[in-house]
Amino acid sequence: MYRTNQDIMETAMKQSAIDLNCSPQDFRKKENVVVISGKKEEARKYLVLPFACNLVSYGNNVVASVGEELKEIAEGYISRYPMEHCFETPNMHVLNDALQERGLRICFMAEYFLPDMDRLRELPCAYEMRLLSQEDFADLYLPEWGNALCEDRKQLDVVGVGAYEEGKLVGMAGASADCDSMWQIGVDVLPEYRRQGIACALTSRLALEILKKGRVPFYCAAWSNIRSVRNAVKSGFRPAWVEMTARSREFVEGMNRNKISAGNQE
Repeated sequence: MYRTNQDIMETAMKQSAIDLNCSPQDFRKKENVVVISGKKEEARKYLVLPFACNLVSYGNNVVASVGEELKEIAEGYISRYPMEHCFETPNMHVLNDALQERGLRICFMAEYFLPDMDRLRELPCAYEMRLLSQEDFADLYLPEWGNALCEDRKQLDVVGVGAYEEGKLVGMAGASADCDSMWQIGVDVLPEYRRQGIACALTSRLALEILKKGRVPFYCAAWSNIRSVRNAVKSGFRPAWVEMTARSREFVEGMNRNKISAGNQE
């Protein structure tokens, strides 16, 4: 079981290095880094590789993983603005304008959280809590549990925790085995049961279960999803890295038409 925040961070950076086709030490450098993206079997399962353009920061610099044809554009962009401004407007429009000339648009923007081993603990819940396995998920691929479980990748949903009131499932956190070393947590609570601390109780309990299994739990939220970010912090997580990913114009337009979840990058 992981015991220190340093262990947790090292694991995350190693995985990000696999995903971006770079070195873990690249995220600790003071200068920005641009690398050519490539396919890796060990990458997070939901990533579409190679990247056209993906920017990542752990707070020290920006690492850009791009296609060969976008290397010069990425180098120019991340060297032009301060690190934190590369991930926000108005500067972001400069990159998006350049990408649009090549049939691409900025698509996914998210903040990722890792457990704080000095704060993570099992939080109380007023409802019965049950540990769930893959077999328990069979009848739960429903819209109300769309964050906790992913019907398109059922085989990756490996463990969960449910909150029950008299046998009725009122909240659930699920873990997706997105890569060998790190499992992602998603959580849902029925609207009429929210604001009772159920989400953070489920998230903290599942994070501890994942750690017991020798994996690092991680949590993803859009910057604008304040409710989700608050849950991450209250559950014992802290911000670790940010990502911004470009996809084809057709993919972005399809998302806008079909309201595809930002968590589904396929």
